[in-house]
Amino acid sequence: MQKSEFHPSEIPNKPGVYVYRDWSGKVIYVGKASNLRRRMSSYFQPSRLTRADAKLRSLINSIEDWSYEVVRTESEALILESRLIKDYAPYYNILMRDDKRYLLLKIDWSETFPTLKLARLRKNDGAQYFGPFPNGGALRMTLEFLLAHFGLRACRDSSPDEETRKRCLKRIVKDCCAPCIGAVSPEEYRQRVERAVSVLEGNIGELTAILKQRMGEAALEEKFEKAAHFRDIMTNLESVFGEKNRIFARPELPGSTPGNEAVRALADALGLEKLPSRIIGFDISNILGKLAVASLVAFKDGKPDKDNYRRFRIRTVHQSDDFAMMHEVLTRHFGRLLEEKRPLPDLVMVDGGKGQLSSAIDALVEIGCPPLPVIGLAKRNEEIYLPGRSEPVVLDRHDPALRMLQALRDEAHRFAITYHRELRNKQIELSKLDEIPGIGAARKRELLRSFGSLRSLKKATAPEIAEKVPGIGDELAGKIYDALHKSTIPDRKEI
Repeated sequence: MQKSEFHPSEIPNKPGVYVYRDWSGKVIYVGKASNLRRRMSSYFQPSRLTRADAKLRSLINSIEDWSYEVVRTESEALILESRLIKDYAPYYNILMRDDKRYLLLKIDWSETFPTLKLARLRKNDGAQYFGPFPNGGALRMTLEFLLAHFGLRACRDSSPDEETRKRCLKRIVKDCCAPCIGAVSPEEYRQRVERAVSVLEGNIGELTAILKQRMGEAALEEKFEKAAHFRDIMTNLESVFGEKNRIFARPELPGSTPGNEAVRALADALGLEKLPSRIIGFDISNILGKLAVASLVAFKDGKPDKDNYRRFRIRTVHQSDDFAMMHEVLTRHFGRLLEEKRPLPDLVMVDGGKGQLSSAIDALVEIGCPPLPVIGLAKRNEEIYLPGRSEPVVLDRHDPALRMLQALRDEAHRFAITYHRELRNKQIELSKLDEIPGIGAARKRELLRSFGSLRSLKKATAPEIAEKVPGIGDELAGKIYDALHKSTIPDRKEI
């Protein structure tokens, strides 16, 4: 959503990850929070722009859109944040990072006797990695237990020499099955490693049962310290490798599309007879009716189909009336589809509630468009409105169908905003010509006719302007060049 649409009351008081994007839709910052509402609200307080350090002020000024993802625990937020930062390398995360990296577990299957090791960096070395794990202390204690329980080697050298083997305390206390001296076969040792890996993948039930039995036996023998030790190991196992923490293997940005799963889920949620493989979404962007534009974005099988994106200048509506603008855009677009006998989409989504949906339906009926599913997605509570139904459809915020619709809506908004900004900047540049003494309407038309566009004119040097446009001498050409290259909006300083 746009920064101007941020309302703290709409953000949940739950742990999660938030994502900030700039005007072009590029991810510039990913953050985690134990309380999304409190954390995200802190960025949009007016005092931040005057009291925060230069780096934070620069980030806040660069935010154009935001989104968030609710997770179950703070640990999940830490994991998702870490993965997203690694995948998308946001500029301000790199700029403001504290170089903290969460621990990983690594196993190199190419070693003679592979084992589990701690690592900080995920390298492209052919090894298998697990994690990251935010609770480093619990991970270290659990790793020590797993190595001993499965009898895996803990030495650094995968092929220890005779002297190292003699001094191996792990072998003496029987915490290592000693594969290096042939106490177990390589096949048996590898089976032990595979059982340990199964625990890393979340299959902790069998091991937890063993620990519970040992804890009970220790308690009956009144060995309470030992019982507490087994209890702590169980707690660590659950917090580090439990099913609830095996998440985000392939993290997606909040709002990104889950693909065909979302298409099927949406068809079920809306009771559609046909899978909505081809969906298009519309959005309007204007400031008090000025430079009004609209966007059309297309999704195919739940993912962006950028070849079929379209953008529109509003032609007939000259006041701030989003409903009339939506009516115009759908009339134009579907009128063309029908005239050219091109296929219609499986589903149409408009950004808004009942009002926008009614405008869309009226437009389609007016041009004689065959019946097709049309919905409206209202931002405030993410409600889905359908024709003929007074009550909206409300889906769980984690439902893949809703996530896809949110992604479609956000992409349409980004595409419309980008076009609106492009036109506004062009208008600003054109107004610079009007401010130059000696440049009237006739000379402005001649400049644009000679160079074809403002962009080409801006690339020209002063001598090229004087040479190409009749009646413009060197002095006036110099003024034109200076006016076009003088920014009216100061550039943000790089930190």
